[in-house]
Amino acid sequence: MSGYDRRLVEHLMPAVWDTGAAYGIRNPQAPDADMPKGTVDKKAAGTLFAHLADIRQAWKTCELSLGERRALFLRYALDWPDDLIAARDGVTDRAVRYRLERGVGKIAAHLNGAEYVDGYDELRCAA
Repeated sequence: MSGYDRRLVEHLMPAVWDTGAAYGIRNPQAPDADMPKGTVDKKAAGTLFAHLADIRQAWKTCELSLGERRALFLRYALDWPDDLIAARDGVTDRAVRYRLERGVGKIAAHLNGAEYVDGYDELRCAA
């Protein structure tokens, strides 16, 4: 499955640790609740559950540093703010933001089968 970007990865990350979070996650392909009901695109109808399975697998298999893993866990599993993560790890808020940015980028690249390029959102296909 392809098409993972930072926004989608950040949206799905809490579901890695909280299986109940899936019930609160809105399917990005679903129409707004106030829109009239129409036909369903069967090709995109089941993507939310596929995304949830993918993000959980990516957490296990993606090459992340210990600092990136810890920052992602504290942010998305425990909902800690940057300053609290920084105090816990003995680093600056800026270092925490860098770890979060790299971690999310690496997971998105991993899910897309691409190599993460530090500092860029453009991904190069892995060889």
